[in-house]
Amino acid sequence: MKYLFPAIDLRDGQVVRLYQGDYSQQKVYGCDPVGQAKLFAEAGASWLHVVDLDGARTGRMAHASVVGEICREVPLKVEVGGGVRSTAAVDDLLAAGVQRVIVGTAALKDWAWFERLMSDEAYHGRVALGLDARNGNLAVQGWELQVEETAQEVAKRIDGWPVAAIIYTDIATDGTMAGPSVIATRQLAESTRIPVVASGGVGSLDHLRELRGLPVQGAIIGRALYEGAFTIEEAVRAFEQGQ
Repeated sequence: MKYLFPAIDLRDGQVVRLYQGDYSQQKVYGCDPVGQAKLFAEAGASWLHVVDLDGARTGRMAHASVVGEICREVPLKVEVGGGVRSTAAVDDLLAAGVQRVIVGTAALKDWAWFERLMSDEAYHGRVALGLDARNGNLAVQGWELQVEETAQEVAKRIDGWPVAAIIYTDIATDGTMAGPSVIATRQLAESTRIPVVASGGVGSLDHLRELRGLPVQGAIIGRALYEGAFTIEEAVRAFEQGQ
């Protein structure tokens, strides 16, 4: 089964999108993230992808209360990332009703911590690893710091671990609607047994159909929805149902 993940990126309490991860190139799409999540649920989505952009940059979540409200008010499975840098932060989100928590910067900067986290059965299947790549190399800390390691290298290292998924974002295509990084996504998905969710660049239903043909669990869509390129209903049919 493949799943579509409509995205809500949060900054200063607003629903926004960045262009290629650039905080200076932001467009605001609304000031009611809970209402937006409800619209996605009513349109047929089953999952929601939430990113705390302020948290990703500062290392401390700024929208935990909004996430909690979404979990209480909206019948969607929610995955959340951005600023999750400690076990306590993971625990708080799970307690708030989040289905799975995405860690990225904390794992790549403190691998021993990530190993300890994933050795605890309480987090098996509840933690996803966010791998965000720019020009082949991984970037962390709100995409402002580059790491000299590739997504494939990390994916191979955790093959067989009880990680819920790898959330793979190609930064160069994110927010552009110019098309996903199909080749890199395929290479990553084929390098590990962990489910991969693709993010970045989707601008048309044909892009979603391309991703559907890859060995991925899901696809994240953001700007294309907010710009009206297609509807959630159309996206669900194209990606989840293959129509």
